[in-house]
Amino acid sequence: MTVSAIKPASSTRARRPSRRSATLKWLRNTHSWLGLWGAALGLLFGITGIVMDHRSIMKIPLPHPQESTVQLPLPEQAPVNADAMARWLQATLALEHKATRVKTEAVRAVAWGDKKVMQPEHWNAMFSTPRVNVQGDYWVGNNFVTVKRSDNGLLAVLLNLHKGVGVGPGWILLADSVAGSLIMLSLTGIAMWVLTNRRRTIGLVVGGASVAAALGLALIAM
Repeated sequence: MTVSAIKPASSTRARRPSRRSATLKWLRNTHSWLGLWGAALGLLFGITGIVMDHRSIMKIPLPHPQESTVQLPLPEQAPVNADAMARWLQATLALEHKATRVKTEAVRAVAWGDKKVMQPEHWNAMFSTPRVNVQGDYWVGNNFVTVKRSDNGLLAVLLNLHKGVGVGPGWILLADSVAGSLIMLSLTGIAMWVLTNRRRTIGLVVGGASVAAALGLALIAM
């Protein structure tokens, strides 16, 4: 065995990646895979978020949904409560999804000029999806239910997806995973910056200014 074949232990230890390098590698991999997972939906949420933020200030015109209203006569065996009315509407109108909201308003006195009159019990059932909204309205004592349908355009559908209007648990879980990815992207990005950048004081100033501006503007908006 020659002398050159014998490698000192210090040289072997030097080739092993340090804990800092291993941490940076893990952070980069995590950051890149999370970014890839949330890229498509992040683009969707970003665009629709900008539209919702600026639609009132920049007067962004949103197409109005196509609306139609009909009055459905009650069956011989009329529904006995709002839940029964919602089930009847779902069957009669062949709606795929159950009512997303069912509401009952009790009989109450309301002002009518200088008098008070008794307002009958009021039932309301809402069937919502990102594309279609159907609302059934019934005043106890009438022999019909007023049904209003709204069909949304593509932009309104995207905005409803952003807000989670009429979506199922699958979409909610997917959106939650993207939100979690954005949180992890922020944390891994900060961690990588701290480990690779020596100008930490400047970073703290920039980060602190961002948080202070966000909190200040939020308080002003309230």
